[in-house]
Amino acid sequence: MARRTIGTPPLSVTLALPESAEAVAARVRDARAGRTPLRITAARQWLDAGRPCHTAGELSLAALRGVTEYERGDFTITMRAATPLAEIDAVTAREGQWLALQPFGSADGTIGATIATASWGPLASAYGTPRDQLLGCEVVTGVGEVIRAGGRVVKNVAGFDLTRLMTGAWGTLGVITDVTLRLRARPEVDRTLVVVAEGGADAFCSAAWQWLRASPYAPLAAELCSAALATRLGLEGGGEGRPLLLVRLGGNEAFVRAAEESVAALGATTEVSADVWARLRTLEPAGSTVVRLGALPSTLGAVWSAVSDVVERSGGWTHATLERGVIRCVVPTADGTQEESARIRGIIDQLNAPGSRVVERLPAPLWEAIAAPAGDRLSSAVRRTFDPDGVLNPGILAPLS
Repeated sequence: MARRTIGTPPLSVTLALPESAEAVAARVRDARAGRTPLRITAARQWLDAGRPCHTAGELSLAALRGVTEYERGDFTITMRAATPLAEIDAVTAREGQWLALQPFGSADGTIGATIATASWGPLASAYGTPRDQLLGCEVVTGVGEVIRAGGRVVKNVAGFDLTRLMTGAWGTLGVITDVTLRLRARPEVDRTLVVVAEGGADAFCSAAWQWLRASPYAPLAAELCSAALATRLGLEGGGEGRPLLLVRLGGNEAFVRAAEESVAALGATTEVSADVWARLRTLEPAGSTVVRLGALPSTLGAVWSAVSDVVERSGGWTHATLERGVIRCVVPTADGTQEESARIRGIIDQLNAPGSRVVERLPAPLWEAIAAPAGDRLSSAVRRTFDPDGVLNPGILAPLS
């Protein structure tokens, strides 16, 4: 199969932006020499996420944009870090392929930020998270060295798995400048059904989980939406105070038809437009507080009922990726006043689960009080290895000790 190289011109900018990994490395070395910490940016859509980042300068990757290598036969693609997700989708769609990530947030967001924050969406149930999609990456460390981790082919497993280390590190170990990702075949048929939850959330969650475990027709995604969220998405049933289950089915026509019949065991189904997933991804307002709770499937229904009640009384909504046991709580945040911060903290104090609690977005004054930093000895030692002077995104995960 011939190799395809697809070029995209850099963004129009008013300042000279680095256009290569070597140029980024030079900027990092200059910043290190001048003791000027840097905030890594591109599309600037994640600046309100993570702990407050205390820096004196900005390192924009906006010029590092475009697909550079596309191996259709190998289902792999290589692109620069600031390439928007929408551009990747458009390029791969022409070949009947796709990057099956679709994380929450705008498709104008970049692949570099998606990997750096390890962001994922409902498709993670079928295809995995960014760690499962990333084959290799080019990174500039905090000392200004350019390193290459992983490879450009699916079978490459040589060396220490730095790709997984960089995924979710929020740019604190290195500046991601280039990534190689695994693609999937785009389903011939992509259909979404809505099932209204009858008989209470606990019973419905249990039935849905049992169906997901037993059915041979594994969906691409199965997302439980609270009544408030369903109403905002314009789906029938949400206005009646009942949660809805969004089920995304993909495959050939015969498979999808059989899967539809199987889903009907959960209740009456209605087909809705596939764009509901894009609306779900982009619904939350800028500045919202977002908390992610983890629970075992056996306890998910009870946790869902409790937290959904708290969040909806606060003007927010919840949705859960059933197969991963993750409930995402979204609360629009009005402003940065002390009263609003106190309100948000009171809400978060009530959001508990037998598993994990991870804060995605939060008003800046509350991070120190609510979210524990990643300051354990191992994390700190790894950080010192790659960025000994704390040049890159200092404070966004934890202070460098």
